[in-house]
Amino acid sequence: MVVSYGLEERSPTWVAVFAVGCAAAATYAVLTSSWIFAALEVVWSALAVQRFLTQRGAL
Repeated sequence: MVVSYGLEERSPTWVAVFAVGCAAAATYAVLTSSWIFAALEVVWSALAVQRFLTQRGAL
């Protein structure tokens, strides 16, 4: 996630990788019952998906 966050400006693909990483972290947080972390990661993932769609011209 850290590497993809740093490379987001280079390509929309890195934004998508960041979104997937956030979703994976949210899944892990749910499995470990860390609800606050899960909620924050879901928000980050949703924002990254929105940014990816905006950069691709879908929104």
